[in-house]
Amino acid sequence: MLVLFDIDGTLLISLRAGIGAMTTAIEELHGVTPDFEGVEIHGRLDRLIWRDLSAKHGLPASEADHATFRATYSRHLHERLTARNTAEALPGALALVESVRSVPGVTIGLLTGNYMETGRTKVRFAGFDPDVFVVNAWGDEGPDRRSLVPVAHGRYRERHGMPIARERVVIIGDTPADVDCAKAHGARVLAVATGGFKADALRATPADRVVDDLRDTAALTDWITKA
Repeated sequence: MLVLFDIDGTLLISLRAGIGAMTTAIEELHGVTPDFEGVEIHGRLDRLIWRDLSAKHGLPASEADHATFRATYSRHLHERLTARNTAEALPGALALVESVRSVPGVTIGLLTGNYMETGRTKVRFAGFDPDVFVVNAWGDEGPDRRSLVPVAHGRYRERHGMPIARERVVIIGDTPADVDCAKAHGARVLAVATGGFKADALRATPADRVVDDLRDTAALTDWITKA
């Protein structure tokens, strides 16, 4: 079984440290303070957020420009969290990760809009060991969130020497985008209302289960690993 966790709003919050670091990076590179109004953030890939901000402010948006932004953003995020660590694991998240990964036959990973380096930074500062997430799909590895699920399938196959059945993948996230990417690939999905969407909004999606938070470790572990 493969269990994939989203990061922001699911495993942790960081008091908008990522947005702050993106803002500082763009200010450093272009002398412009980006306006995030009208730019969708929740459940989206960082690359797409950067693309929208670049278009909104008329900034250069080549692959080289993206690489420069990514490195600058990563540096600012690390510096920001080092100076004042605002990353905090959400209720029940640490215990659930440890419980799920201890179940025989279960592999855990991350499926996230974050870049690898910024995702690992957030996870580590929130108190998780990033190395326990061994099958990951990052926000620069596809054009949209749906495309990240096949990336995770491929990484599972590389690690274990065999494919993973679609119905033996569980995705845990806090946005309708997490639900959508799971259902597009036949995965089960647990939606948690600790991010930008309330439980009622998540219940309006085809999520298999919706919870207020991840604190019921035993019951959630049983549900996640029952297939």
